[in-house]
Amino acid sequence: MNYNILVVEDEKNILDIISLYLEKENYNVYKAMDGEEALAIYRNKEIHLIILDLMIPKISGEKVCKTIRKKSNVPIIILTAKDDEDSKIDGLDSGADDYVTKPFSNRELMSRVNALLRRSYKNNYKSSNSDLSFDNGRLKINLEKMIVKKDDGIIDLTANEFKILSVFINNPGNILSREQLIESAFGYEYEAYDRTIDSHIKNIRQKLEDNPKTPVYIVTVYGIGYKFNN
Repeated sequence: MNYNILVVEDEKNILDIISLYLEKENYNVYKAMDGEEALAIYRNKEIHLIILDLMIPKISGEKVCKTIRKKSNVPIIILTAKDDEDSKIDGLDSGADDYVTKPFSNRELMSRVNALLRRSYKNNYKSSNSDLSFDNGRLKINLEKMIVKKDDGIIDLTANEFKILSVFINNPGNILSREQLIESAFGYEYEAYDRTIDSHIKNIRQKLEDNPKTPVYIVTVYGIGYKFNN
């Protein structure tokens, strides 16, 4: 499969270098230098992954990410010049799947692109050809088709959110630490803060729970981690 990747970066030299490395990996590259152009390309092309700088003109990267997330689970890697945890968490809260801090190694970025594409477009979870039902049928999850329904309405999860939810589904009632969730969902090579998992779970709760402040599906076990109530 030839993947189409949208690169959104307002510094032309960085945009050109990233594009060159992606093309060497045989990816099709679309370029944008501001938020408006990025959204226009996304709406008119089939895009499989987005590399998105947060500090772009016209429409910020964070707003671009949130806009796309309302309608799509396309994998998004954010680029940030701020090497602090809060900036990374803000980017993940906006719906991004991964981040890279400037200045970055192009080899590292390519590695993250390749890994995210593998995780997003290959199903590595236990097969289930039928819906798994929870909460007296209100919540239905099909791991094979990567479909989540609540009260018969489709719930749009990002690729990483679905991976985390799948770990819970495959370990019903078990208490899982943040480290276990990271390793099971993303692998040992994936670098993440504990707050990265917290951010993803917060987003899952916003989408699944009737009241995210008092969750009934994914509950916190204080001092240990989380568990899924089945």
